[in-house]
Amino acid sequence: MSQAGRNSAFTKGMLVLGFVFLYAPILSLMVYSFNESRLVTVWSGFSVKWYGELFADQQMMDAAWVSIQVAFWTACASVVLGTMAAMVMTRFRQFPGKTIFGGLITAPLVMPEVITGLSILLLFVSIGPLIGIGGQRGMLTIWIAHVTFCMAFVTVVISSRLGELDRSLEEAAMDLGANRLKVFFVITLPIIAPALISGWLLAFTLSLDDLVIASFVSGPSSTTLPMKVFSSVRLGVSPKINALATLMIAAVSVAAVIGWWVMHREERKRQRDAQLALQKG
Repeated sequence: MSQAGRNSAFTKGMLVLGFVFLYAPILSLMVYSFNESRLVTVWSGFSVKWYGELFADQQMMDAAWVSIQVAFWTACASVVLGTMAAMVMTRFRQFPGKTIFGGLITAPLVMPEVITGLSILLLFVSIGPLIGIGGQRGMLTIWIAHVTFCMAFVTVVISSRLGELDRSLEEAAMDLGANRLKVFFVITLPIIAPALISGWLLAFTLSLDDLVIASFVSGPSSTTLPMKVFSSVRLGVSPKINALATLMIAAVSVAAVIGWWVMHREERKRQRDAQLALQKG
């Protein structure tokens, strides 16, 4: 075998080992969610009873509903605020404090979650009574905290897309009489729509997955799903957790496929419109 063939075989082998290392535990978890035994490492037969027990666990369902609500509104707010911040960073000329503004926007990317959660908790304790929160921490405080760090990720995604955008399209629209607001909604927004969808899905996933920050800013009546799962597995792993994880993996997979399909369709449409424009030109 030639040197190139050996290198290719080695590369493929390492790729396969990497995928096995990443996905074998997930597949094992999904398989054992259908295990009849309560022991998660001993297979005793096929059964779906743990899915029934999962849906019968009201505390788990309440925690899941809280996480879904918080993640949905966090993703929506993060996309709006992240788009505004990205526009400021890529479209506005240099202004005093722009560098500091950019640093503050991206700081949550590198800040340990423990520090972020503690700082937000201290903020709520100090100014909570002034804004009507006081000692009643719950879904609102979790939402504010999640928007704080999710917005940074969304801003980076949208800024990269805006940086690649051909500004001549916006300038041409303004030359034809459109104001900046109309240019944004008619020209800019449709072009960056894939980045908005990606940012929304990323923020939704980050919020749904967060444990550390939510532990700092949540109250007794607002337990999120990661907090409930973490408290459950400390007493022993139940097959219900495997069933829950399997359902979450399925939901995320479906959402990822839908998001990919929408972005692929928008990208093909954009390329087709660009080709038509070149042909007419």
